[in-house]
Amino acid sequence: MLDQDLALSARGVRMEYRDRTTRDRLTAIERVDLDIRHGEFVSIVGPSGCGKSTFIKIVNGLLPATEGEIEVRRSKTGFDHAMVFQDSSLFPWYTVIGNVAYGLVCQGVRKKEAYERARPFLRLVGLEGFEDKYPYQLSGGMQQRANLARALTVDPEILLMDEPFAALDAQTREIMQVELVRIWSQSRKTVLFITHQIDEAIFLSDRVLVMSARPGRILADITIDLPRPRVLDIKRTPAFTAYEDQIWKLIAVQLTATAQGTAA
Repeated sequence: MLDQDLALSARGVRMEYRDRTTRDRLTAIERVDLDIRHGEFVSIVGPSGCGKSTFIKIVNGLLPATEGEIEVRRSKTGFDHAMVFQDSSLFPWYTVIGNVAYGLVCQGVRKKEAYERARPFLRLVGLEGFEDKYPYQLSGGMQQRANLARALTVDPEILLMDEPFAALDAQTREIMQVELVRIWSQSRKTVLFITHQIDEAIFLSDRVLVMSARPGRILADITIDLPRPRVLDIKRTPAFTAYEDQIWKLIAVQLTATAQGTAA
């Protein structure tokens, strides 16, 4: 059983699959162990193809692990976790509030009640007044706000975010980082966040986990000791830059070893 202060625990998680072309067996991730406490914001970074997204899909139940165990704290709402993907995945035929309330309706909540329960989360993500708009009428950043509101509305124990800002332009991405910090500080949800951006991981997180090149494993668990609430100016401080250098050096070693065909 999970310790009382933990929202998620993974032990010995391994994922192996068969290459469709060569039929060879390939190991995507190997012996991943981690714990995430209630209310923590934890990011995973690492080289492309290291298994970051594979791991979060295993946590989400989209992929079965070859070996190992994952425990997520049971939620009173019935949603142990909710996923925010890179693509907003909004239904184009539903309005914003219809999309945000969708999970509740699927649970059997009456439409009127589901909409009322969804409205506070629209306010939280800054979409009050856009309830009756359709996804095509929203910018990319606004679509991801709606996607985040939909995940929060079902009150999950843990929020899983798989590169949710990757498709946004640089300016919008930074705005969304600030907004996510604000939303997290108010909701205090446990978050597991996947990203390629080192600065994004540092800015958002309490801890940054660095994964090795494939087969992915946890190389380092780095506590981010920067004051909250955080503003973008913190990215230009020596302390922030030191974290960037530390994490980049770990990843660079992996990239070099991969290019040379050796194991780091």
